[in-house]
Amino acid sequence: MKVKTAPATQTTVLPARPHPREREGVVVSDKMSKTVVVEVLRVSPHPVYGKVVKKKIRYKAHNEGDKAKAGNLVRIMETRPLSKEKRWTVVEVLK
Repeated sequence: MKVKTAPATQTTVLPARPHPREREGVVVSDKMSKTVVVEVLRVSPHPVYGKVVKKKIRYKAHNEGDKAKAGNLVRIMETRPLSKEKRWTVVEVLK
């Protein structure tokens, strides 16, 4: 029985993500250069008990030009890895 394999010259190109993930959160730290720590609050009901549960997640985001300061509400967008922990960038300062 002969098994056909694809030629080695073919490459598969993954499609770019049509809508990159975005989050809104509060800047809790701006002490690093060109980096801010953004805390995103997610509220969802517990799957079994139904109680509303709050979860906080902290993202390190790239802050070009030091637009965002501590206490600002910002929108961040997922991007390529910029460093060991930075995978997000600040899109706009909302408040």
